[in-house]
Amino acid sequence: MVRLFCFLLFLITSFTAGAQLIVNVENSRIQSDTTGWKGDVGTAFSFTQNVQQLLSVSGAMHLQYKTQKNLYLLIANYNLLKANQQNFSNNMFYHLRYNRKLSELVRWEAFTQWQQNSVTNIDLRALFGTGPRFRVLDSKVFKFYAGTLVMYEHERDKNPKIIYNDMRGDDYVTFTYKPNAVFDMTTTTFYQPLFRAPKDFRILNQVTFSIKATKHLSLTTSWDYSYDASPAVGTPNINYVIGNGINYTF
Repeated sequence: MVRLFCFLLFLITSFTAGAQLIVNVENSRIQSDTTGWKGDVGTAFSFTQNVQQLLSVSGAMHLQYKTQKNLYLLIANYNLLKANQQNFSNNMFYHLRYNRKLSELVRWEAFTQWQQNSVTNIDLRALFGTGPRFRVLDSKVFKFYAGTLVMYEHERDKNPKIIYNDMRGDDYVTFTYKPNAVFDMTTTTFYQPLFRAPKDFRILNQVTFSIKATKHLSLTTSWDYSYDASPAVGTPNINYVIGNGINYTF
């Protein structure tokens, strides 16, 4: 299992290059009472030719392996939006997380995440974090979790070339509403303050709606919002994305 997981991680890392997206890990956790492999893939593509050429490509993939006490999660995303040879969005990330069940209420997590974004001036952002995750409410219809983690952040900006090495908090709350087997909604909010300068913080939020069309296909709509009090040079404090897509779950 470990060899296969590492091999898949290598393939995804080699295939993609460049990212800065909201990573809603909660929305990527596949709720299942059974152990073993689960996963899904999604993609979207469009090409428009009128006054100008417009190309849009996006893809997402994640794998999950679950045992009685352990959970391994791998997420990889890519997004490109280009008009007349100019990139308006070009980003990629991958996120690897390990979750260990300590009790019915507490899990311990550790993760690493690598991001790049040529448009928002981030040449590399590498994160390494760990901390507890708490199950506040877990029913058939409602799920509510919270976590408080600590992470080390290494960031390298492109222009001007600046390198940061800092410690940040990574606090989050997540809520899932699933009234039936067809529809579900997940919203997650992250708060990430810089320990040495609390006024330097990030707020990330994602709301995702999913409707199951068939046993394996789902239609999704998502709203991503991020606020960075101290963004990379030349980039705005606020970014948001509204997207629609199709997911295939296996």
